[in-house]
Amino acid sequence: MAAFLQWRRFVFFDKETVKDPSENGKNFQLPVGISACDSGRGHIVLGDMDGQIWFLTRSLQLSNFQAYKLRVTHLYQLKQHNILVSVGQDEPGINPLVKVWNLDKKDSGSPLCTRIFPAIPGNKPTEVSCLSVHENLNFMAIGFTDGSVVLTKGDITRDRHSKTLSLHEGNCPITGLAFRQAGKVTHLFVATLEKVQCYTLSVKEYPRIELDTHGCALRCSALTDPSQDSQFIVAGDDCVYLYQPDERGPCFAFDGHKLLTHWHRGYLLLLTHNNKSPSKSDYGSRQTSPTEKHILTIYDLDNKFIAYSAAFDDVIDVLAEWGSFYVLTRDKTLYMLQEKDTQTKLEMLFKKNLFVMAINLAKSQHLDNDGLSEIFRQYGDHLYVKGDHDGAIQQYIRTIGKLEPSYVIRKFLDAQRIHNLTAYLQALHRQSLANADHTTLLLNCYTKLKDSSKLEEFIKSNESEVHFDVEIAIKVLRQAGYHSHAVFLAERHMHHEWYLKIQLEDLKNYQEALRYIGRLPFDQAESNMKRYGKILMHHVPESATILLKRLCTDYHPSKDSTDRDSLDRPAENKANSEEFIPVFANNPRELRAFLEHMIKVDPFSSEGVYDTLLELRLQDWAHEQDPGKKKVLQEAALSLLRSDNTVFDKALVLCQMHNFKEGVLYLYEKGKLYQQIMHYHMQNEEYGKVVEACKRYGDSEVCLWEQALGYFARKEENCKAYISEVLQHIDDNNLMPPLLVVQTLAHNSTASLSVIKDYLINKLERETQQIEEDERKIRQYREETAHLRSEIQELKTCAKIFQKTKCSMCNSPLELPSVHFLCGHSFHQHCLESFAESEAECPTCTPENRKVMDMLRAQDQKRDLHDHFHRQLKCSNDGFSVIADYFGRGVFNKLTLITDPPGGKSGAGNLEAEFNRDLLINTKRNV
Repeated sequence: MAAFLQWRRFVFFDKETVKDPSENGKNFQLPVGISACDSGRGHIVLGDMDGQIWFLTRSLQLSNFQAYKLRVTHLYQLKQHNILVSVGQDEPGINPLVKVWNLDKKDSGSPLCTRIFPAIPGNKPTEVSCLSVHENLNFMAIGFTDGSVVLTKGDITRDRHSKTLSLHEGNCPITGLAFRQAGKVTHLFVATLEKVQCYTLSVKEYPRIELDTHGCALRCSALTDPSQDSQFIVAGDDCVYLYQPDERGPCFAFDGHKLLTHWHRGYLLLLTHNNKSPSKSDYGSRQTSPTEKHILTIYDLDNKFIAYSAAFDDVIDVLAEWGSFYVLTRDKTLYMLQEKDTQTKLEMLFKKNLFVMAINLAKSQHLDNDGLSEIFRQYGDHLYVKGDHDGAIQQYIRTIGKLEPSYVIRKFLDAQRIHNLTAYLQALHRQSLANADHTTLLLNCYTKLKDSSKLEEFIKSNESEVHFDVEIAIKVLRQAGYHSHAVFLAERHMHHEWYLKIQLEDLKNYQEALRYIGRLPFDQAESNMKRYGKILMHHVPESATILLKRLCTDYHPSKDSTDRDSLDRPAENKANSEEFIPVFANNPRELRAFLEHMIKVDPFSSEGVYDTLLELRLQDWAHEQDPGKKKVLQEAALSLLRSDNTVFDKALVLCQMHNFKEGVLYLYEKGKLYQQIMHYHMQNEEYGKVVEACKRYGDSEVCLWEQALGYFARKEENCKAYISEVLQHIDDNNLMPPLLVVQTLAHNSTASLSVIKDYLINKLERETQQIEEDERKIRQYREETAHLRSEIQELKTCAKIFQKTKCSMCNSPLELPSVHFLCGHSFHQHCLESFAESEAECPTCTPENRKVMDMLRAQDQKRDLHDHFHRQLKCSNDGFSVIADYFGRGVFNKLTLITDPPGGKSGAGNLEAEFNRDLLINTKRNV
């Protein structure tokens, strides 16, 4: 129970007397003899003692009509329908009539009366004490002074669609009725002088619940709006009670003799006597004398303050309409209580530093967030000035999202109130409104306070509750020396670079960093091993090598390594092993193991892998002293060279650098560098291998024999055996002219004539045989030429006799018509037409003739190929044969030099001179 005396009083309403605009500012005068009042639907409804009903509009226009012959006692204006229900009398005596008026329809200028029926339920005369109508027009309740309640159910505007029944019987007058609708359930509150009861009308039997054993006077009950859960208010002389349909709610100790109770927009209006009345048992004691003073008080029950209180003379009723309260007095004066705007009320509260009340008021007035934030700020400033920093920070926290955080942060930084600042920054992060600077500041506060528990709580919050920049937090924690916290945050939020940087640079925990990399996805694991591989290889070489082997073969993160399916999958993630060779800069043993593993699991590794491994094996071979091990290393190096995966030039340079003879010779042979093989043996004075090389590769490069002869000729040692063997091969294959052989051997003082005697004799004998053979062929060609010339002459000058008797095609006896050719072949004409491509050529001789003609055409086409001639002449070992070939094609026939005078005789000497001149001129022309 709250004592109203402790409630603060405010003047949140402005009182003014309503002026009549048509009377030059005079007070507005109400009708005389008002007996009933109500409001709604944009007008105030008044009933007087003459039976008239008056309507007062907002513009203070009065209109009336005659509703009853005697007087109007009760009025009820529905809020959702333009329907007015009245109770009055048309004749003397106790016979109240209920009339229902449709204000939207007119009948002879007056509202249409849709229904009239007597209010008394039976023949027992009794006065109507109160009236209530449900907004859905399906229920109407009338209370009487004899304690009975009559309920009309159905359409209250029509007689035939409704029925009337007696709902309540009693001995105590009915003082208040109110309908309450909650969903589909309808309740009726009934108040008497002694009890408060509730009926459930949505159930057929209309069950009743007695809520309290004390009641209220007439007009001292009301129903709150739905925002207050539609509670039934009963105002007694000592307390005001609120009721639910099934129980009594809170009560308020508002003392005073109550005359009138209203509820409107969260305000409770109570009209009381200036002094207590003697008793409430007498129903008629509520009537007041014309000279009484009444106190009108407006309460805000939610915020626990009195919004307005004033004294009035002889109040008839208080009505709420057009956003204000109107007070009707018996001296026909109308007062208006207009509520101040919210901002004005708040300023009044601010002046008295009643910020808590201002906040509650703003919330009840549904002020927007910006307005509430400003109140919180002012309240916070007030508490801050008073020195209540804890309270101030709580108010500033409520401004987050509206007030700039720097406004608050600056205050508490200057005041060195780290605890309060920490609380504010925490709230800022919880609402996800913190930026990087706020995160930095909060973490610095934690570290300054050395509050490890709060720090851990902050960074170890659920991922869904993380409201800060993780990277900034990691940086701050690292700078403050909280490396374990920074590592935790980096690992949890997958900031891999920060995690590895802290582990390697700050904690020096290389094994843990390596384990972490092994759990990363392929792309990130690869990039981090490229970045930190050298550091890890220096400190944990074996583990780093194992990880690199995984990374370059079939990598899967460590957490999946136990999954059989992942082990059975084909390789999907595979790094380039060559890119990781620099990681092993100072770890040759691990590098060798890594490369050996790579070529084993992947024979098609890059050439760089094989080249690097070859270099390592050659280094081991060069430094090995044990002959057995050296042989093994030699075979291992040669196996790499034979794999065809090394780069030829690099491998050759490596073999030469390490003086790896077998490798050098193998690569020379592989690259067909036969002359280099010869030079290598010559440099090492391996005479036997020089001859052996000539035998192996002399067929591919015949110049090797010439080089070998020149090599041995320059030696002053006794190399007769080698010279004889070389000369034998040169002689057998006619590789050098004898004169060049003699000139070459002339440089050797130990080579006597006996060395080349056999060579020269054999050469001269073969030359003699060749000359004899050439002379024989010359004679033969001359005889054949003379024979052909005689045949040509005979064909030109003599008749040809054809004596063939058989066809040269079908070998059958010739018959006319037949065709004879000068070559001596004869054919049936039909055979010739069937098999010959042309009738002008002999089918038998045509293939041979075409070969000859093709050769002639080829010679004609190649006559002008001067560049081709010079290229062949330059590359050929026997230039004379090339010249003779082109001379035979007639290349030199196009240019004729006339050097002898006309008529001069030409002979064999002249022809030879002419040929030499032609050759010289052509040579100069091409040069």
